[in-house]
Amino acid sequence: MSICDDIYINMCRDIIDNGTSTEGEAVRARWSDGTCAYTIKRFGIVNRYDLRREFPAITLRKTAIISAADEILWIYQKKSNNIKDLNSHIWDEWADENGSIGTAYGYQIGKKYAHHKDENGRQVYLDQMDGVLWDLKHTPYSRRIMTNMWNVDELHDMRLYPCAYSVTFNVTDEGYDKPVLNMVLNQRSQDVLAAGNWNPAQYAVFLMMVAQCVDMIPGELVHMIADAHIYDRHVPVIEELITRERHPAPKVTLTSDKKDFYSFDRYDVHVEDYVTGPQVTDIPIAV
Repeated sequence: MSICDDIYINMCRDIIDNGTSTEGEAVRARWSDGTCAYTIKRFGIVNRYDLRREFPAITLRKTAIISAADEILWIYQKKSNNIKDLNSHIWDEWADENGSIGTAYGYQIGKKYAHHKDENGRQVYLDQMDGVLWDLKHTPYSRRIMTNMWNVDELHDMRLYPCAYSVTFNVTDEGYDKPVLNMVLNQRSQDVLAAGNWNPAQYAVFLMMVAQCVDMIPGELVHMIADAHIYDRHVPVIEELITRERHPAPKVTLTSDKKDFYSFDRYDVHVEDYVTGPQVTDIPIAV
């Protein structure tokens, strides 16, 4: 059975049984009817997924793995802040009339900065994604290979502050014929029903893509969530969801001949044998 199901069920049970309520607090989020969207939350959740064992997808209900991967490419490959470049509608509520979400997400990844000097001493400017790829190819054992979308200078121009805002890559030698590429994903806030498996699945695909491009083995994805919460109107849905039958994890692979990160598209993510429970529909989203 899927290890990811166990992780998800244990996290949800812990939040409901041991979490703290925000009821009565001055919360920002509102339901569509204007009432306050309160949560039960746990601080400091850490979940570990080893991609050498299985792909981290829950089977309690279906995670749209290809759509989740498409959002990753929108951020890190297209470096876009416009929903017109995205093939799903998950960002529609936060975009302006032109489709922009402001200076958030891909906008930050695409900003160039002074990265290194070439053999002639000239300054080379790269954006954050190109910097990661250069570092993994030239200085793979560095402890400084990371991205960060939490730019305090431009938070005021973001339609929504980044939730999953930073990744750190770390390379280990573990006796394989290739180095192992690991990732820490830092997330300030997570709606556990809406995105509880969306984020691990999409960043697992991201780790797989980067590892393939730098000729490494995708290893551990460590997901750190500062505020993992279940909205008050989601609790009954979660209670039913975590009692469902579990199935083996799906097999997720990439088109094997792709070695350039910028050549991937969502159709290069192949999902096989994904058996799940019925989809949860009409989830109310607090904005």
